[in-house]
Amino acid sequence: MKDFKLPITILRVAIGWHFLYEGLIKLFGDNWTAEGFLSSSTGFLADVYHWLAASPARMMVVDFLNIWGLILIGLALFVGLFDKWASFFGALLLTLYYFTYPPFGISLLGSDGTTFIINELFIEAVVLLFLFSCRERGYGLEGLWQIWKEKRRPVRSRTYPISTDSRREALKNMATLPLLGVFGWSAYESNKRYALDGMTSATVQVNQQLLSELKGELPMGKIGNHQLSRLIMGGNLIGGWAHARDLLYAGPLFKAYNTEKKVFETLMLCEQAGINSINIGFPTISTMVKYKKLTGSKIKVIAQVGIKEESKDIYEDVSVAIDSGMDIIQLQGNWCDWLVRDKRLDVIEKMMDRIRSQGYTAGMGAHTVDSFILCEENGIIPDYYMKTMHHDNYWSAHPRENRVAFEVDGKLHADHNRFHDNCFCPFPDRTVDFVNRAQVPVVGFKVLAAGAIPPEDGFNWAFENGADFICVGMFDFQVVSDVNICIDTLNNLKNRQRQWYG
Repeated sequence: MKDFKLPITILRVAIGWHFLYEGLIKLFGDNWTAEGFLSSSTGFLADVYHWLAASPARMMVVDFLNIWGLILIGLALFVGLFDKWASFFGALLLTLYYFTYPPFGISLLGSDGTTFIINELFIEAVVLLFLFSCRERGYGLEGLWQIWKEKRRPVRSRTYPISTDSRREALKNMATLPLLGVFGWSAYESNKRYALDGMTSATVQVNQQLLSELKGELPMGKIGNHQLSRLIMGGNLIGGWAHARDLLYAGPLFKAYNTEKKVFETLMLCEQAGINSINIGFPTISTMVKYKKLTGSKIKVIAQVGIKEESKDIYEDVSVAIDSGMDIIQLQGNWCDWLVRDKRLDVIEKMMDRIRSQGYTAGMGAHTVDSFILCEENGIIPDYYMKTMHHDNYWSAHPRENRVAFEVDGKLHADHNRFHDNCFCPFPDRTVDFVNRAQVPVVGFKVLAAGAIPPEDGFNWAFENGADFICVGMFDFQVVSDVNICIDTLNNLKNRQRQWYG
């Protein structure tokens, strides 16, 4: 087995460093806790993990054992002292991580790639069990201890003579110590420059420092039988859609930033900050299904549906949304505009009836207020409206006299005085008039005109002019700030005339 001494050492040291680094990341990180990781657990042990996460006292014990377990196991493996038992307890700890989010057909949050049963935790645990059962221990302090004990024995009872080879073996057994110093110094310098990791392979961390800055709880309202936060998460940013006027790189940039892992981080942060609902485009349904299956999330999902022109079944999207377990179904804004523009109100009526006949709340979105006015005149009233609601007092809005109905999601003009993905509530005065006489809940969206209006201004304008809820796309670093702004806005409204619906 002597030929395996060096490979065993390299394997043991590599896994030991992984454990040690993970433990130090958590020890020196700001307010790290495994609460978010455990509270969203799935699988047959989920109830146990949820029970642990439900108590601050239990979490103090869990976090302490987690951090110091990683550090001590990692240190023992790295330097080769008590490494046999470190291998056993390391495998046990990885098994507990593994069953927090068992990868039975879905990817583990925080892992690299999609896996089925076999993932990095599984493989590392198997390697540790191999090290535990293996007679060869590799080079390390335990080997040095054995040489020292042998040296202290009487010459006649020594197992082997102390020779030059033994002294060389002693030096080899001490080699991990300077290696630990090199690794530790490099990690220290790297983290001093780039800061500690926010999410590591063993656990998920929602930014607790930001969550501690929350000013309170988001007020709630009702749409149908659903209790929703007054601030609803918008789905465009996580779906990779950008209304960026003429900035061609914005859409690809959003997609590059919002990887699946980042999307899930953002959704977890939203939920912990009090946002319990999200409005998504139809293509994002599969992402939300996966997120809810993976985390056990109870977030309310409002799915936008349209019509696939190549399909003879106008209810195809509705059926997919229902089969996917969406909570509320809404006719997408551009589809509503197009159907009204093309005088196909009968299709809108049929879709509203189909959604309701399946026991679902039926919403209707639009960019042009004419869509709602014409539907109302023909007796088509949804369970709630979702309307673009923003003022036009910002630089890139084109002149009112040049705006025409149904131009949003239409042709983009090179003329600066015409529509070019820059104004989404083209007739704000008419919108306010309609909203204030509507007798069903109204969700205002594009309240920031796709980033042209500051949140403090846009939130206040929408709520004061009748919105019961607002839907806002947010990156993860904006979530807590937007929640706080929404709370402050709702606590300080001065000129709202419309009664609250929902």
